[in-house]
Amino acid sequence: MSFTAEAKDELSRIDEEDASCALAELSAIMRVCGSLSFSGASRYSVRMVTETGSVARTAMRLLHRQLDLETSLTVRRSVQRKARNYLIEIPDQPQLTRNLVRLGIVVPDAGFTRGIPESLLAHEGTTQAFVRGAFLAGGFVADPRRDFHLEISVSSEELADALCGLLSDMGVRARLNHRRSSHAIYLKSFEGVRDLLTIMGAVRSATAVERMRQLKSVKNDVNRRVNADIANTGRASRSGAEQLHLIGRVAAKHGLETLPHALREFCELRVRNPEMSLVELGRLCDPPASKSAMYHRVLRLQKLAE
Repeated sequence: MSFTAEAKDELSRIDEEDASCALAELSAIMRVCGSLSFSGASRYSVRMVTETGSVARTAMRLLHRQLDLETSLTVRRSVQRKARNYLIEIPDQPQLTRNLVRLGIVVPDAGFTRGIPESLLAHEGTTQAFVRGAFLAGGFVADPRRDFHLEISVSSEELADALCGLLSDMGVRARLNHRRSSHAIYLKSFEGVRDLLTIMGAVRSATAVERMRQLKSVKNDVNRRVNADIANTGRASRSGAEQLHLIGRVAAKHGLETLPHALREFCELRVRNPEMSLVELGRLCDPPASKSAMYHRVLRLQKLAE
């Protein structure tokens, strides 16, 4: 099961008891994955299509509990994509128009709703429920092991703008990408993905994202330290090779036995330990010498060689 399917399955198990929240969630599902047909004289029918079983289950539960409409569910298998999809149909019936008005999808004597009516979002809970419904119907969240990315795709530009506004009011900064046939509200930051999952009620999924961020942070820290150690080792090896060359020149010119004790000690230690850094080499001196003292011995050797 993909991470998106796991998150949607978790959200589908939220049993919303508040009627206004349930209506807001159902309204978002119908707006995002549904199509509304109009046959004149306030006669409507609705079709909703989803490839996710948990979304179909949520839509059917909300429809029966809140609206009590005649509804059919058909499970179909796509030959081309070799996957199931679920078709929910609400045929024309006397109480459908009234319920579409309750859902904020139809405005009496004004046609279809473009944005999100304020009457549908009575309080913070209804706002969270609407966003949850929009994500269930048109959302995607990447596996946090690969990337931090969440998006909600809708067909209406007005609805996309309104959803961006709702997320902004919740403290979640989202961006909007206008595509050829849809509009995607998306988040690319770890904080945004985690916070939105938490707000919608997918606490387990948000925890998985947080845990993966911590794991990535540890791995990145380890990689940085390993790279730093490799770089330091490389620098120490190059310095050691240069100092060995310098010692060879001084030995050829003056002879190591003529050098002062400190320089002779440095040369002997470097010859025996060509890969060590100056700090490590200083610890082997008797008495131990600091990195600065060892560096000054190198400078003295350079002067002798010149």
